[in-house]
Amino acid sequence: MGGEGGGVLTDWLVEAATAEGFAVQSTSIPGVAQRTGATTYYVEIFPVPLAQLGGQRPILALAPSAGEVDLVVATELMEAARTVARGFSAKDRTHLIASTHRVFAVAEKAAMGDGRVDPEGLRRVITAGCAKALLFDMERTAREAGCVINSVLLGAVAGSGVLPIAPETFEAGIRSAGKAVEANLRGFQAGLAAARGEVSEQVPQGHKRPQPESAAALALVARAHSELPEPAQAVAEEGVRRLAHYQDTAYARLYLDRLGPIWGAERLAGGDGSLTRAVARHLAVRMSFEDVIRVAQAKTDPARFERIRAEIGAQPGQPVVITDFLKPGLEEICGLLPGFLARPVLAVARANGWVETAYVGSEVASSGILGFTGLWLLARLKGWRRFSHRFAEEQSALEAWLGLVSRATERSPLLGLEVADCARLVKGYGETWRRGEANFAAIRDRVIRPALDQDWPTAFALDAVASARAAALADPEGETLAAALDAIETKRRGG
Repeated sequence: MGGEGGGVLTDWLVEAATAEGFAVQSTSIPGVAQRTGATTYYVEIFPVPLAQLGGQRPILALAPSAGEVDLVVATELMEAARTVARGFSAKDRTHLIASTHRVFAVAEKAAMGDGRVDPEGLRRVITAGCAKALLFDMERTAREAGCVINSVLLGAVAGSGVLPIAPETFEAGIRSAGKAVEANLRGFQAGLAAARGEVSEQVPQGHKRPQPESAAALALVARAHSELPEPAQAVAEEGVRRLAHYQDTAYARLYLDRLGPIWGAERLAGGDGSLTRAVARHLAVRMSFEDVIRVAQAKTDPARFERIRAEIGAQPGQPVVITDFLKPGLEEICGLLPGFLARPVLAVARANGWVETAYVGSEVASSGILGFTGLWLLARLKGWRRFSHRFAEEQSALEAWLGLVSRATERSPLLGLEVADCARLVKGYGETWRRGEANFAAIRDRVIRPALDQDWPTAFALDAVASARAAALADPEGETLAAALDAIETKRRGG
């Protein structure tokens, strides 16, 4: 993909094959549809040296034929699975080398809920469609070696033994190129060692950053373990830390106060803690809702600057300029005001259609003194958050959602779980938040409340809530949801 040095990797392969006396040819097909732009490179090498062909030269293809590829390499897990799914890999022939890290596709990031593709499913596609697979986290390996991922991939190719080229020839090519030689050689050796089985595969553990500890937060962690069922304890522990960092320990304590009745209702209904675990996860996310203060916290996090420097390979002492493009809308700005000020402003804005069009666009040099100071001061307003209109609105919505979960759980823990999972619809801020909130409100008013108030059969209620939620997650614009809600009402009436 873009920025990963695919063209340089191809040049290394071609130069190494030429140095060994083989006929070689390469082509590339650029693309811009996937993430940063995925380019497919095809290299064809005739495995007999030209010196042994008696003056004849082989005719090489310009593109791969499905099922006739000896080696597939990919710098990302989904791209590897995509190549297999397109039929280029053969179960009895192809050796596949790929990195296990993910660069999420637009469809995954744009989904209303968790749209990420299951990495284990991608692995199964890969291993089922090739003769042999070498999978490890090349992004992490490259980061540790201080190089671009292409040199790690070259080392893995050399170590696979698929190509009739000695590793020393590849090393010589890196040296002769004269660019970032030491870093590329470190990456090459790391990839070579991985291919030879000299290092164990690194299973991705995600990119979750640990939350800061405090004595008060630790006391709440102990409370979570003592009051909640075992399936929910680890999630609640992370929720406590998250909310103590997001707001304060009192807010984290409120989180546990809200979870207690849920576990009580589930226990009385004969549940095993699965519902409480789901609510603990959704509640932690909902309580740490995105607002301009949260954005400022994220932009001024020291770990962010360290991560950016590491990603671009900045040397110690080398200046790095970071510019953030911010576009808070009227709703986000009013969210900071007290309710008595925000409500009339928003009422006028909604009546005139200004909510989606009024915004303040700005470029902030967050790495500079003025830009960082402004964001830092904004992040310090988290104490004011409790008095803001957005905070009050979110707490009211949360209490209403928890009330519905408790009522549904009294009917069935499974129904409670379906209602709890509807929290996946509400996330982010701005237009994303408005769409999610509107979809949740539609499901609440046309399915959940009628199911509870009118005592729908449990099996029908389960199916109705699940179907409506799936429709909302599949189509953020709400058209699929509207059709699903109409179908549920028609079926309920016996039509």
